[in-house]
Amino acid sequence: MSPKDFDEWETKRITLLGMSGVGKTTLADSLPKKTWFHYSGDYRIGTRYLDEPILDNIKRQAMEVPFLRDLLRSDSIYIRSNITVDNLTPVSTFLGKIGDPTRGGLTLAEFKRRQALHRKAEIAAMRDVPAFIEKADSIYGYKHFINDAGGSVSELEDPDTIRILAEHTIILYIRTTPELEHLLIERAQRDPKPLYYREEFLDQHLAEFMADKNYSAIEKIPPDEFVSWVFPRLFRSRLPNYQAIADEYGYTVDANAVANVRGESDFIRLVMDALASRAR
Repeated sequence: MSPKDFDEWETKRITLLGMSGVGKTTLADSLPKKTWFHYSGDYRIGTRYLDEPILDNIKRQAMEVPFLRDLLRSDSIYIRSNITVDNLTPVSTFLGKIGDPTRGGLTLAEFKRRQALHRKAEIAAMRDVPAFIEKADSIYGYKHFINDAGGSVSELEDPDTIRILAEHTIILYIRTTPELEHLLIERAQRDPKPLYYREEFLDQHLAEFMADKNYSAIEKIPPDEFVSWVFPRLFRSRLPNYQAIADEYGYTVDANAVANVRGESDFIRLVMDALASRAR
């Protein structure tokens, strides 16, 4: 697609790709919600594909408290998650962290079970994009569509899903800068969040971590310590995957350029510049 083609495209459809924290959601939020349908992959995962496992996990925790257990068993109370586009904590909590159970850590088997569920859910959420493009138009009357994809899309190892996104949207990869990379790694190590890992990556780096830190068993690992240690390695392993997707199916923009977007006109110019750069 040429910049002119994009400018004249009556129903613009974009997928934003990149690490969490690089500016995808901020960029999507710069677009007017009256004309742009905002699709969040993580929100779809939490409200559609992991809704029941998330609630089951919360209920298991509640059943450990006698007061809550009695109320739940007598149907005197009910529990539901309150996932929003801006609050995806229940999804993160479900993923969990591997390690010492007395500190909230998960066994390797349970951790991998949840990881597999998340991978399946993320693939399904991304494959829902074409249907939501159609519904956004035919039901709600939205002219344009923005897909805020999760940070782990590049880890799915499912080329068909990427091809589906490329067939129905322009894939726009937001490439981090060295300064932002340092900031995101520092932030993640200061406040470790649950993450999705490819199983091969997890097995390799978990063994390396345990040898490096001299841990004899999974249950001895402080959950936050492993996440902090592995994040820089995960971050750098994902960057070439994102770039490979953009090189084959989409376009690349720098995070610095994204930070300067203040509204729809800036966004349109950003995309047109990316298309022009790819054409050269």
